[in-house]
Amino acid sequence: MKLAMIGFGQAGGKVVDKFLEYDKRTGSEIVRAAAAVNTAKADLMGLEHIPESQRVLIGQSRVKGHGVGADNELGAEIAEEDIDEVQGAIDSIPVHEVDAFLVVAGLGGGTGSGGAPVLAKHLKRIYTEPVYGLGILPGSDEGGIYTLNAARSFQTFVREVDNLLVFDNDAWRKTGESVQGGYEQINEEIVRRFGILFGAGEVKQGQEVAESVVDSSEIINTLSGGGVSTVGYAEEEVEETSSGGLLSRLRNGEENDELDTAHTTNRITSLVRKAALGRLTLPCEIEGSERALLVLAGPPEYLNRKGIERGRKWLEEQTGSMEVRGGDYPYRGSGFVASVILLAGVTNVPRIKELQQVAIEAQDNLEEIREESEENLESLVDDDEDELESLF
Repeated sequence: MKLAMIGFGQAGGKVVDKFLEYDKRTGSEIVRAAAAVNTAKADLMGLEHIPESQRVLIGQSRVKGHGVGADNELGAEIAEEDIDEVQGAIDSIPVHEVDAFLVVAGLGGGTGSGGAPVLAKHLKRIYTEPVYGLGILPGSDEGGIYTLNAARSFQTFVREVDNLLVFDNDAWRKTGESVQGGYEQINEEIVRRFGILFGAGEVKQGQEVAESVVDSSEIINTLSGGGVSTVGYAEEEVEETSSGGLLSRLRNGEENDELDTAHTTNRITSLVRKAALGRLTLPCEIEGSERALLVLAGPPEYLNRKGIERGRKWLEEQTGSMEVRGGDYPYRGSGFVASVILLAGVTNVPRIKELQQVAIEAQDNLEEIREESEENLESLVDDDEDELESLF
């Protein structure tokens, strides 16, 4: 799948930068074009792989390149005002070669949280290609203002995109980890999962073609219908040698072939279960998912149709969905077999309910604090005994 990726704000820019690095490292060619948009000049300068011509600084007349300080209302206003500057970067994207747009943003800050929904709305108005969002939720320990920003951004963003893929930092943060190290690790997890998902079906010269191809239309159909999506992932290391692989099967005849097939099938079904029931990018109950897509990636000799069919059937039973697509992604030289599951239209998501509840409380507290602050200032300045005349 060929994507035009736009990172909005600090987190969004870093994730898109990481996608480009992943593309170069694996040769997957998912990112057809990339851009980063920010109100903070320093964040744009810190990027390594997004071309400088595709880094757009907005809001200079209002924030002078210093960011919006976690004020996502200001972030949204600036995005509206400077949308033509963002469009200038998008004009250089060869849209006829792109299957979809992906707008990536952290939802807890100011620029991405406010600006990403504005950009998504703008893209949907102009282009016929699907516009997806990849929203990153802040950890619950990051503070009330970030939770409030994320809750407000989430409910706006999900309405403006064709589907919102969500990654919850809270489920992935490790205790005792440095901030820098933590975000590096999280960005790596995001890119690995979505990299395999979007990379499936892209066949280069001399590469094996999948038995049952997963192409961009499968992903688009799974994401159609809107709502929220999450991705599950599991992998197992394998050796790409003659032992247990294709060569030994050719040498040792049918008996070994049957044994090998059974082992491969069992490994695949086990990986499908681990991916669905393990750590999802957004933890949720998988029952009631409207649509699902299963991708098995790895060396071709470790993939088989029977295992994928069995995994797909199990996923159908678990989700209760009749729309479960599946296929393989031959990935020679990977050194692992990976199962990636896209669950679209999920509704039973405790983290979102909790996020909204905490945000409502934070909003009420902020209003109380504001009122109290005004009263305190009045009592400090207005002294009834000796009234002073104000200068103006």
